[in-house]
Amino acid sequence: MPEFNAGLIPSRSPLPAILIAAGVLVAIAAAVLYFNPRKTADLSITRVQTYTAHTETKPYKGGIHIIGAPARIEDDLYVLVNVKLTDKLRLPLFIKDETAVLTAPDHSITEVSALQRDEITNVYASFPAVQALASAALSRDTQTAPGQTSEGLILLHFPGATDKDWTTRKSCTLTIQFFHQAPETLTVP
Repeated sequence: MPEFNAGLIPSRSPLPAILIAAGVLVAIAAAVLYFNPRKTADLSITRVQTYTAHTETKPYKGGIHIIGAPARIEDDLYVLVNVKLTDKLRLPLFIKDETAVLTAPDHSITEVSALQRDEITNVYASFPAVQALASAALSRDTQTAPGQTSEGLILLHFPGATDKDWTTRKSCTLTIQFFHQAPETLTVP
């Protein structure tokens, strides 16, 4: 039997194979970029309402005065933001957290987290006028199916703020963080 001789095999140029492989990779990359959405979600604010609470506590006349419990005045600003969220991915979106940053005219910053369902219930019990302004909550762990839209209320509480602080603000931004996706930020009008 004759011995194998590699010199007898005709040699071919690897250039056509390399060009075909490069073309296939470019086509795959183009398809991925074309068919994948550029944005996680479309977010829009449909309505913004505010409620200012001014609470005063005074010692009860004729009653027992507790030492060290002086009269107190407290201002609270509740901002009710209705948000519309449309899922642009082929995966469901789950809301992880909602935070807001209020920048005052003096450039001081107040960052708050949106109230959770139990806290919203307590606010409604304390201030029934807030419940009259409210709609269904868009709270943490809300799931939005692919291509679907969720809409609801995000209730923000800025302790110590007044209506004047809200009307003279420099800016207010709302950030919605998702599980497994990048956060989205909106400017509150």
